[in-house]
Amino acid sequence: MTIKEIIKQPEGRRLEFKEVLPENAELANTIIAFANDAGGELYIGVRNNPREIIGLPEEELMKIEEQVSNIIFDRCYPAIMPDITFLTEEEKHIIRVTIFRGSTPPYYLKDKGKLKGTYIRVGSSNRLADEEIIAELERRKRNISFDSELIMDKAVSELNLEFFKQEYQDKTGEALDIQTLRKLELIKSINGTEYPTNALILFSDDDLRRSLFPFAKVECARFKGIKTEEFIDQKSILTNIATQAEEAYNFVLRHINKGAVVEGVYTISRWEYPVKAIREAIRNAIVHRDYSLTGKDVKVAIYDDMVEITSPGLLPPSIDYAAMESRQSDARNKIIAPVFKRMGIIDQWGNGLKLMADELKEYPQIEFRWKETGLSFQVQFVKLDYVAEQELQQELQQELQQELQQELQQELQQELSNQTMYSDVLSKIMETPLSRKEISEGLGQKQVSGQLNKILSKLVEDKLIEHTIPDNKNHPEQKFRITKRGRIFLKLVTK
Repeated sequence: MTIKEIIKQPEGRRLEFKEVLPENAELANTIIAFANDAGGELYIGVRNNPREIIGLPEEELMKIEEQVSNIIFDRCYPAIMPDITFLTEEEKHIIRVTIFRGSTPPYYLKDKGKLKGTYIRVGSSNRLADEEIIAELERRKRNISFDSELIMDKAVSELNLEFFKQEYQDKTGEALDIQTLRKLELIKSINGTEYPTNALILFSDDDLRRSLFPFAKVECARFKGIKTEEFIDQKSILTNIATQAEEAYNFVLRHINKGAVVEGVYTISRWEYPVKAIREAIRNAIVHRDYSLTGKDVKVAIYDDMVEITSPGLLPPSIDYAAMESRQSDARNKIIAPVFKRMGIIDQWGNGLKLMADELKEYPQIEFRWKETGLSFQVQFVKLDYVAEQELQQELQQELQQELQQELQQELQQELSNQTMYSDVLSKIMETPLSRKEISEGLGQKQVSGQLNKILSKLVEDKLIEHTIPDNKNHPEQKFRITKRGRIFLKLVTK
């Protein structure tokens, strides 16, 4: 990108702007954070807010370059080799400091030491790393993953693996014996005893999983509206990680709509969201989450305007969601991911993001958003037309309310002065359709009264309720349900 294009980008994980050379500590923290993560670029001579090229005095460029080099050399450890270049835009001079992803993390401040001087990049800020993050950086240096580390609390022979073994055989047609466990690197032998890795503990149904990984779960919620104040439904998925994705996906399907759409001369049923993409996002959240982070679980949240999936751990440095159609692959969990692939839970390497991108093209009304929030990665499938729909519904509701007040003025006045069975019936079927007998029982009647029959007929005539089987009103399974007019009428009475 050109400088003009770059300065239009927001500050973030790999990009920072400074109007002047930062103080020693601030500069060193940024350089260390970049090196510990995906690398990054620092532009000196660009004001961040409002974004504007201010420029540096030409005669001071060499001096500033030397200062930057000295600060990095004197304060950062292990050694970080920056690439410092001078740029000119509209006769204004800028210094670009490029830091590459380090191969020997963790990088830290020499005078503070590893525990108090290691910084990581979180969004557009530098954050002091805790011991969990430092341990993950150490593993990255040794090219090992958290899920491959051994747990010696129990031998493999003592673990409860029955459900996982059955699930594995059902999915692959192969028995999960000791040889297969070794081949998949789910176990390792120490002094003749087979011990499980973290990965096998996570796949097990053993009490050890619940004690070591109490947050290796998925929290699902359907909220009322677009905020988190009120639940409609929620579920904690506490099973082993092999079955979590499917359970979470089924929870989403229960709480989103499926309707009919016309394509050419055919009418087909279609989900309101790209469900294949959502399924892939849920699978990614479970397969690639950072299991070393304690106190964090995967969250699947459904609102009126979007589906949101949050996974513990920042996005791996080599993955770029801005280029979803390019086949990308970087498994944080080097043992778990191949097992998921073998079981057919995830697709071929690099296909997942492309699959999501392809389906999203068929849903122009859904916007795909992603961001890193704290130490988590979050994706959102957002309804672009939600606001417009809400405004239209509000207008229609106001029109219907005015219409009701004119057409049913007498009934409304009567209910406002002395609420009768007319409103009671509407209240009974507000949540779920009921049969004539069920309504009668709900009203405390021993049998269906003539008065109830008259009220039901009147409510149908006034279009406040309707039959669930309109073509056969005497059908034995016949029930009554409230209409939109009925809901508004009841709301007017309640007010």
